[in-house]
Amino acid sequence: MGAAQDTREPLLSVSHLSKSFGSHAVLRDVSFAVHPGDVTSIIGASGSGKSTLLRCLNLLERPSGGQVLFHGGDVLDADMDVPGYRTRVGMVFQNFNLFNNMTVLRNCEVGQEKVLGRKREEAREHALHYLRKVGMAPYVNAYPRQLSGGQKQRAAIARALAMDPEVLLFDEPTSALDPEMVGEVLSVMEDLARDGMTMLVVTHEMAFARDISSHVIFMSDGVICEEGSPEEVFGAPREVRTREFLARYIRQ
Repeated sequence: MGAAQDTREPLLSVSHLSKSFGSHAVLRDVSFAVHPGDVTSIIGASGSGKSTLLRCLNLLERPSGGQVLFHGGDVLDADMDVPGYRTRVGMVFQNFNLFNNMTVLRNCEVGQEKVLGRKREEAREHALHYLRKVGMAPYVNAYPRQLSGGQKQRAAIARALAMDPEVLLFDEPTSALDPEMVGEVLSVMEDLARDGMTMLVVTHEMAFARDISSHVIFMSDGVICEEGSPEEVFGAPREVRTREFLARYIRQ
């Protein structure tokens, strides 16, 4: 199966990526590829560099070294259209990042109008389509303060989808949620995976990583310690650090 994947052109290709804050190296020599339709879960202990990696891919942080290619083009080039790139490589944040002074519907329209140049009516139709898809149609006129955490995150996912991205980055999308709300967000993400959405997910939800992912990356201390299919990483991890991290999830 791995060999078959290698014949496809990657959407995103990361080579020897590094990121330091002062003298502290957060990412060191990170390389991997994301192919169309992949659901890649990035797992590892807090502080292993997972969220920083996503922020580098979305250019919210500037990598210190290495290369990020999107469709073969280097996104770190000085003349890169960063807003345009971010519409194609969207991001869903753990704290939702909704505009509190706008309704759910308006949150999903405004980026389309300002960045994609869509007319209001077209943006509204597109927004409503994705709000229905994530089960948020009854709340289109609500403001974020009136929503539960799970509803906010579903609205944030709809907002990202309305920009028609080719890849969606999820930065611990359930970590700010109460336990009873986690399932509703994971259910939306499972639906997206079934629809063929290319996703890169930083998560502590091991069942999602094991059951929904096509590829799993285990990070430790700023490096990729191990990667492979869920069966390989969860079922027969090669590295001691991976086995220690997964010990509580693997049935003996």
